[in-house]
Amino acid sequence: MEIGRLLTAMVTPFDEEGHVDYEQAKRLAVSLLDSGSDGLVLAGTSGEAPTLSHDEKLRLFAEVKGALGDRGAVVAGTGTYNTAESIGLSQEAERTGVDALLLTVPYYNRPEQEGLFRHFEAIARATRLPCIMYNIPGRTGVNMTAETTLRLSRIPNIAGIKEASGDLTQIGRIIEDAPEGFRVWSGDDQLTLPILSAGGYGVICVVSHLAGMQMKAIIEAYLAGRVDEAARTHRRLLPLMNTLMTAAGNPVPVKYALNQIGFRVGSPRLPLVEPDEATGERIMAEVRRQRIDLAVTV
Repeated sequence: MEIGRLLTAMVTPFDEEGHVDYEQAKRLAVSLLDSGSDGLVLAGTSGEAPTLSHDEKLRLFAEVKGALGDRGAVVAGTGTYNTAESIGLSQEAERTGVDALLLTVPYYNRPEQEGLFRHFEAIARATRLPCIMYNIPGRTGVNMTAETTLRLSRIPNIAGIKEASGDLTQIGRIIEDAPEGFRVWSGDDQLTLPILSAGGYGVICVVSHLAGMQMKAIIEAYLAGRVDEAARTHRRLLPLMNTLMTAAGNPVPVKYALNQIGFRVGSPRLPLVEPDEATGERIMAEVRRQRIDLAVTV
């Protein structure tokens, strides 16, 4: 399956008791595809992966993929700092029918570059699925260099990278020197257009929960050569992108916004908490300024 240029890093809905709401997850997944997304990433940062159990992740993967079928790609977040655990979860995720895997740079222990290479190599060789690596040094504490990414890009089923280093020189080098077909998705909503202009493929996105059609329009306008149009839409969405990333820790702002517009996804799990009143108002003041693409399903 074509993984797609616009992937939403989907939040995980919880019910009032804090359990995963699988029915609402399926409704949200369908609504996100209806509002412009080509596919979804499940159990990533926005999906509160560290708070999900092994069994919750596998059921989430299976339920959402069953609901979407071939309508859009489902990318399962299966990478942790534990290589053996990541291999096992990746193999189990493959059996649920998902289309690809998202593998985060190992965090906490800050491994050396050779350790990063061997970690991703081991996972990729243990599955037949396409693997997307995820470099986000602001969260993991370690940057995977362009050199390491390029070594890994030559492993056949490592399909690309979600790059959230914010280093356009590094990202540009990866795009320039990687084999044909290796894809770079922006991991920062705000850098979608700059990374497209450097030859990147697309974005794994948070703001697309609310503005999916508009994010899709940015990508399509840029690819069609309508750069001014793409830039205007990008500039208009920048304040919303910024608010969703800075008002509180992701995914607190986007979950709050979804709840407020009527698409219930529940509160975040501890240690994340709901925003205070002032922060909530800041979030919604920006949301109210924007056009919302998501159709609300109760």
